[in-house]
Amino acid sequence: MAVHAWTRVDAGTCHAFHTAWITHLSETLNGGLLPPSYYALPEQHGGRLIADVLTLQAPLPAVPVASANEGGVAVAEAPPRVRRKLSPSPTARGTRRTLAIRHVSGHRIIALVEIISPANKDRAAHVAEFADKAETALWHGIHLLLVDLFPPGRYDPQGMHAAIWERFDDEPYLLPTDEVLTLGSYVAGPAPEAYLEHLAVGSPLAEMPLFLTPDRYINVPLESTYSTAFCGLPAFWRDVLEGRRSPPQDQR
Repeated sequence: MAVHAWTRVDAGTCHAFHTAWITHLSETLNGGLLPPSYYALPEQHGGRLIADVLTLQAPLPAVPVASANEGGVAVAEAPPRVRRKLSPSPTARGTRRTLAIRHVSGHRIIALVEIISPANKDRAAHVAEFADKAETALWHGIHLLLVDLFPPGRYDPQGMHAAIWERFDDEPYLLPTDEVLTLGSYVAGPAPEAYLEHLAVGSPLAEMPLFLTPDRYINVPLESTYSTAFCGLPAFWRDVLEGRRSPPQDQR
């Protein structure tokens, strides 16, 4: 299923879709995609601070040792199939709605799946808050999968990835002009690595890596879970998103 233009519908419809998508992602991951020692749980965050990130051990919690019996795919054996891989440049300075992947030993958070909503982009403070959250997670050893299916706006002119990446790299990141939506998978650390796919409305969703350790990952089936969540939307809003019906007057 191709990506839809989510700017055609209101924030409430986006919220309903994101909630369903996160649920189906969680079911898929817990249904055998994750290794036995990991599990996924949807988590709703309130307020400005994200407790699940900020209450982890500091400065960096211990992470599982990568081994064949931990499951996942080894980066050295099969690098993630994305078109862009980024590392901070040598001159770089050192300094919602979420799906949390936890390890059963201590039930510590290993990775986050974040689906961007309109509220993350509607003012400068919200963009900065989300970028702060992502930076904090990566610094604390929590890997991140970012799904940003909204075009850049006034407060994130190069997309949410650029807002995150400027926390780690002095070189500005520029979006391709014809593919302004972003899927990004980040390997945690003070100098994180990013695996990126850019796409446009009408493009299929790529499978994206979700890292469990710096050396091992699983491929997340974004497109099939997106399709299942989309089919659960009311027919009226599916018709709006697929162009068979005009958006309501107050949506234009």
